[in-house]
Amino acid sequence: MNIRRIQMKDNYTIEEIIRNCLIEFGGNRAGLAWEDDSLHHLYEYYNQSENRAYWVVEAEGEVLGGCGIAPFGNESNICELQKMYLSPSVRGSGISSELLITALDYAKLHYNKCYLETLQNMHAANRFYTKNGFQLLPAPLAGSEHFACDAWYIKELS
Repeated sequence: MNIRRIQMKDNYTIEEIIRNCLIEFGGNRAGLAWEDDSLHHLYEYYNQSENRAYWVVEAEGEVLGGCGIAPFGNESNICELQKMYLSPSVRGSGISSELLITALDYAKLHYNKCYLETLQNMHAANRFYTKNGFQLLPAPLAGSEHFACDAWYIKELS
């Protein structure tokens, strides 16, 4: 498996992976990534400026997941880990750790903290974030657009 920056040709495939994961965990509803306008054109969204990027996991020419970094709201020093979803076939393979390292290494170049929002019922994801140094917050940061998320994390970048 290999990790690379998103290309225009990946838009449809990565949107489909994200939507399938959201359906799997009951996230196909208002207040979640399901309704994000950027979901239809992730390549364009993540290539608008130097402080945002999206990576995909690819194996034998097939995109199997991805994640992105973008500014969080109006905060200049806080980024958000966004749309980190993997196809079931690669979960547990260790590629999520490599993907996260890639994203956080990039984030350190532009930000001091990394925030993320998720759902409590995504148990493996919550364990993964905690294992990787994210601290659970009691509430979302001000400016959150995903009102249906019920788990929020932050990590100091150093």
